Amino acid sequence: MKVGNPQRGRMKTLALVLALAGAVRATGPELDAARKLYNSTDFEGSLKVLLAIEHKDGAVWELIGRNHYMAGDHKKATEALEKAEALEPGNAEYALWLGRAYGRRAETSNPFSAPGFASKARQYFEKSVRLNPSNLDAQSDLFEYYLEAPGFLGGGLDKAEATAEQMSRINPAEGYWAMAKLAEKRKEFSRAEEQLRRAIEAAPQQVGRFIDLARFLVKQGRFQEADQNFARAESIAPNSLKLMYARAEIYVKSKHRLDVAKDLLQRYMNANLTPEDPPRSEAAKLLRQAQGG
Repeated sequence: MKVGNPQRGRMKTLALVLALAGAVRATGPELDAARKLYNSTDFEGSLKVLLAIEHKDGAVWELIGRNHYMAGDHKKATEALEKAEALEPGNAEYALWLGRAYGRRAETSNPFSAPGFASKARQYFEKSVRLNPSNLDAQSDLFEYYLEAPGFLGGGLDKAEATAEQMSRINPAEGYWAMAKLAEKRKEFSRAEEQLRRAIEAAPQQVGRFIDLARFLVKQGRFQEADQNFARAESIAPNSLKLMYARAEIYVKSKHRLDVAKDLLQRYMNANLTPEDPPRSEAAKLLRQAQGG
């Protein structure tokens, strides 16, 4: 029986490994370019670069999925993110984004499809938390799912409370926010306000904490106090796009200070946005509402 040359076999294996490594490295510049386009909210341009990459790894499929998600095509987002997750099933970030994409499909689909998508969202949020318990974004998304979803879809206030406690251990301010949401859901409004104020004490330089309290105060009809909190937030971060959009959104939904809301939205739509910011299309919808459209 002919055995063959083991050295030649090792050389062939090494050549194959090097070739594959070269293929992976070849996506580096393209992936970097696609990320820059994504970060500047040019999702179509980013997709064009990514789809042209011949050898797509998990990172490529994940960014394809994110682009589709940001562009509002949640079906394509889940399809791409499923491929990323299949290639790297131990990646907590892929599971998180897959949960978000299925969550958006649940929100935008018909009543027959929505429960299945919602269950998948929960499963991926839970997986992301299992893979990386210290990921506050995953814990927060899972908390909101448990808080809002009915029991037959895996939601529940007891589960939300347990997740809020986990969040408190990671970040006290976020924990107070979660406990406030939970109290508000239970109609314990005094406790909700107390928790929101404790969140500010824990993170007095975070604009989001003041936004949370202002949003709550507006729901209670306490507009003057809400405006005071907006003023405090603006003194901390005068050019915060997060504050600009949130303040306008709260004013429009409460039909309060609509002239200010219109000015804020026009400024927001002319700013340089990132994927972390609400899209211009959402700001445009709010502006139409503020204008009576």
